[in-house]
Amino acid sequence: MAMEVTQVLLNAQANDGAVRKHAEESIMQFQEQNLLSFLLSLSSELANEEKPIESRRLAGLVLKNALDAKEQHRKFELVQRWLSLDNAAKAQIKASLLQTLTSNVHEARSTASQVIAKVAGIEMPHNQWPELVNSLLGNIHQLPAHVKQATLETLGYLCEEVSSDVVDQDQVNKILTAVVQGMNSTETNNEVRLAATRALYNALGFAQANFTNDMERDYIMRVVCEATLSPEVKIRQAAFECLVSISSTYYEKLAMYMQDIFNITAKAVREDEEPVALQAIEFWSSICDEEIDILEDYGGDFSGDSDIPCFYFIKKALPALVPMLLETLLKQEEGQDQDEGAWNLAMAGGTCLGLVARTVCDEIVPLVMPFIEENITKPDWRQREAATYAFGSILEGPAPDKLISIVNVALNFMLSALTTDPNNHVKDTTAWTLGRIFEFLHGSTTDTPIITSANCTQIITVLLQSMKDEPNVAEKACGALYFLAQGFEDVDSLSSPLTPFFQEIVKSLLMVTHREDATESRLRTAAYETLNEVVRCSTDDTAPLVVQLVPVIMNELHQTLEATRLSSDEKERQAEFQGLLCGCLQVIIQKLGASETTKHPFMQFADQMMGLFLRVFACRSATVHEEAMLAIGALAYSTGPDFAKYMPEFYRYLEMGLQNFEEYQVCTITVGVVGDICRALEDKILPFCDGIMTQLLKNLSSNQLHRSVKPPIFSCFGDIALAIGEHFEKYLAYAMPMLKSAAEVSAHASGSDDEIIEYTNLLRNGILEAFSGIFQGFKSSPKTPLLLPYAPTILQFLDSLYLVKDMDDVVMKTAIGVLGDLADTLGGNASSLIQQSVSSKDFLNECLSSDDHLIKESAEWAKLAISRAVSG
Repeated sequence: MAMEVTQVLLNAQANDGAVRKHAEESIMQFQEQNLLSFLLSLSSELANEEKPIESRRLAGLVLKNALDAKEQHRKFELVQRWLSLDNAAKAQIKASLLQTLTSNVHEARSTASQVIAKVAGIEMPHNQWPELVNSLLGNIHQLPAHVKQATLETLGYLCEEVSSDVVDQDQVNKILTAVVQGMNSTETNNEVRLAATRALYNALGFAQANFTNDMERDYIMRVVCEATLSPEVKIRQAAFECLVSISSTYYEKLAMYMQDIFNITAKAVREDEEPVALQAIEFWSSICDEEIDILEDYGGDFSGDSDIPCFYFIKKALPALVPMLLETLLKQEEGQDQDEGAWNLAMAGGTCLGLVARTVCDEIVPLVMPFIEENITKPDWRQREAATYAFGSILEGPAPDKLISIVNVALNFMLSALTTDPNNHVKDTTAWTLGRIFEFLHGSTTDTPIITSANCTQIITVLLQSMKDEPNVAEKACGALYFLAQGFEDVDSLSSPLTPFFQEIVKSLLMVTHREDATESRLRTAAYETLNEVVRCSTDDTAPLVVQLVPVIMNELHQTLEATRLSSDEKERQAEFQGLLCGCLQVIIQKLGASETTKHPFMQFADQMMGLFLRVFACRSATVHEEAMLAIGALAYSTGPDFAKYMPEFYRYLEMGLQNFEEYQVCTITVGVVGDICRALEDKILPFCDGIMTQLLKNLSSNQLHRSVKPPIFSCFGDIALAIGEHFEKYLAYAMPMLKSAAEVSAHASGSDDEIIEYTNLLRNGILEAFSGIFQGFKSSPKTPLLLPYAPTILQFLDSLYLVKDMDDVVMKTAIGVLGDLADTLGGNASSLIQQSVSSKDFLNECLSSDDHLIKESAEWAKLAISRAVSG
């Protein structure tokens, strides 16, 4: 059997497809027939020094995949499966893994490190494998350097897999001691030192207590800073990565080290190899992120200045930091604008400069302007591009009045550069900078308009001309036009300077989408995004032109559906194109459907459009399904009750969308579209409700569906109840228990994690919207008493939400609204229940005195409904 395992693992990597497929099937079969024997075989294969490295590596990988998966539900199943296995066999597997750490083969050790961490991630939260950390630490003092290296690597992975609350402080101290000693400059083996430095990166989250102790913190910081000076480039890079992590995790502890860190980072940025220099810049970007968040949280209320936990590191470093960043802008690479994944020193420096501008606002301008003025007209393209990039980078942050006068001078210069500069990089950055000018300094928020009737024609002419340039320049020109259109969104319909150019702009954008090279530099996507924005921000005057656009886009979509015999690459591009066209039609539907005057001429296309969307569903592609589903939602909203005629044919695709657990975003969007259709059809949706409700209830019961879909499903119950009124009676017995158990879970959500709090509030809001829709649906119906048995549960939910005190404003508004709906629908029947609840008094009073006018409005309505119910 052992020989056979080796051979099967080797065959699974064979060049011959048939051999490979057969081996993969054998592996699956072995796993399904005898899991324990399968895992034991893999672990002994990995540990066996006589086996080929190829079979050992794959054995470790298969073992790791048997313990972990990306999808949450699958991961949960694998964890439960491992925990239920025989303890003696698991001990044998773990012993093999630990033994592999002493292997002479680097790849075997490294794979074992990862698998050990996966096992620890499962077992340690259940108080199993308590001896692991001590047995690893025992290896640290072993003589062969490779054992030490593998052990440090394992400790690093362990800290990544296990949350810090399952390792006690005594063990944390021991891990940190071992790791920091391994990083020390006295460690002569570079592999050991590198493993230790990478392990520290993962262990930093465990070091809270150590960072509050001055002596321990000083020691850790000294060792990290020393490692940034190691002769080995990978160690220097890993040490800077640690500094970046420290900057966000322990920002408030950094004050006394900042001068040294500045010197180290400045030296690295100016002299070191690019991977190291990039991390050195990242340190300052990370400090900016921290300070931007702190200053935003305090919302400019600096009356109690000393209380703000901001150390103004960026402000203090400005005179030295800005020149250092400006130097990096001159280190561009040829071709960087055509390469989508490009990231280099100049790009990192410009990104950091942009963050510095957002952190210190006005103070950046006088420090950067001399560099721009000096370089913008130089013969060397690098200097012109760097000056333009510097200008574009500082446009977000400073007050508009600090920039407007400069921009007014610069605008003509940049429009000229965009058409006449001989260098592609300069044109690319110029178009990007124009986009930034329009994004941040153009629109209803600025007092002095930078776009006037005098320069508008020139701006549009230049941008439309640039759309014929190389794809990377054309893409940035589309982006600039996008923000130009967006800035006119709020202007009065008669005064939008874009109106006279609407037809020409649309024509130019459609020509861009047909360019041979439209798939390069995201060009086609950018052109459609811009077209959508131009349509969205257009005025009533251009509505007839938008109507004319409908058959054009429909014809494009029709053409993509007719194409046959495509390669897989072509199919992927086709699907992307269909998604863009459906997205464009959605925007047009929303625009034209918003007013009665434009809705009528557009409705002649509704049947054809729906036919095309249904054909799109026949192409199996998730992104297309999302876009087509959203477009259908918009169409339902616009057509209202007339949408009923499409339901018999559309329903099966709706059901497929609701069943799409794999691509859960499609499922979420479909649930939203059910809501749109309910609002459009009202009680005409009744014939389809059994199928929809059955599927929604099934989705809620499934542990395979991504949790983010559940709040919209509850919300959808409310939409359905509101549409069909008392006919919702037959679903009460199924929906209400689900709502009740979800309410109990969400009322007492634990954890201070922002993500959990945000999800909990989404869940609460979905549940409350369901209750609200159900009450409003049953209002004035003779079947209202059916809701009375549920009233105590709902009031209890409202009371517990009020007492927990961690609702956001959206939930607060919906919750007080539900109180009003309950009183309004149940009236006198519920008066004693209402009077006993905390919500009807304390919560109501708190909402009545809220600063948020929406909460206040909702509360005033609830107060009125309660007083009617109580007096009635």
